[in-house]
Amino acid sequence: MIMSKKERKVVVIGAGRVGTSYIYALMHTGLAAEIVLIDLDPRRVAGEIMDLSHGLPFVPPVNIRAGDYSDCSDAHLIVITAGAKQTPHQSRLDLVQNNAKIVKSICSSIKPGYTSAIIIMVTNPVDILTYVALKHLGCPPNRILGSGTVLDTARLKYILSLHCGLDTHNIHAYVLGEHGDSEVVAWSLAHIAGVPLTDYCALCRGCDSKEAHEDITQSVRDSAYHIVDYKGSTYYAIGLSLTRISAAILRDEHSVLTVSTLLQGQYHIEDICLSVPCVVGADGIERIITAPLSDCEQTALESSAGILKKTLSSISS
Repeated sequence: MIMSKKERKVVVIGAGRVGTSYIYALMHTGLAAEIVLIDLDPRRVAGEIMDLSHGLPFVPPVNIRAGDYSDCSDAHLIVITAGAKQTPHQSRLDLVQNNAKIVKSICSSIKPGYTSAIIIMVTNPVDILTYVALKHLGCPPNRILGSGTVLDTARLKYILSLHCGLDTHNIHAYVLGEHGDSEVVAWSLAHIAGVPLTDYCALCRGCDSKEAHEDITQSVRDSAYHIVDYKGSTYYAIGLSLTRISAAILRDEHSVLTVSTLLQGQYHIEDICLSVPCVVGADGIERIITAPLSDCEQTALESSAGILKKTLSSISS
């Protein structure tokens, strides 16, 4: 059931660049009636709220304000972006110890008043911390999801669109697994106008498709590292990615998105969160789609799960 706009309350935890870029993108959509920002730094929150609010005459009506964890009790969507950011030459998995402590603390603050809000985890390493939040809150697995490889999938579509000379909207492809170095480009699922990408490449003959696919895969994996090296952090595209996920939830769209979710036997993987195609709607993860992968893609996905499990086991309790 689609909730009316006046019922849509979104709580954002973390007033850094990712959280505020998400609010900036969200306020343009008209999806939320109320957006509440929570952070440990009240002056930062006050400044961000003031700056964002001065743009309200240019966007659909929405109330943007500072809040606290009591606001989570009647929220429809809680988005967690707080945490240490990735620095140059640092992998997302390198952030795990500090950010796990932060996420556990946030979950402890949410838990007393938590009812049924859908929670989107954004803090990196997002797959590990989605699992940490799920276990710490003890809520149904469908109600907590990570932003996962929604952004990686967008990067793949963008790079493919440049390579093929096509509109990004006409590229259909997915990145699976970890949001990080072990992510898997599912080339066997990629298509253009219903034509499998491998067949499209054979018809196009514009490149050596095998070599091109390897280069594109590496470009997608390295995108965040380049951006962090150039400007310190990534935030615009993840803000838009979060708005896309939010739309699927708040409008009950039943959209297929590669969000991070708990696998319990799907793809022969147990008890870890990673990204696979999921149907996303008002109840969060409505269904996991088990897509047919090639043997090498299946092996790579299982390897990605193994890396995540090893990292998860390293977190101090």
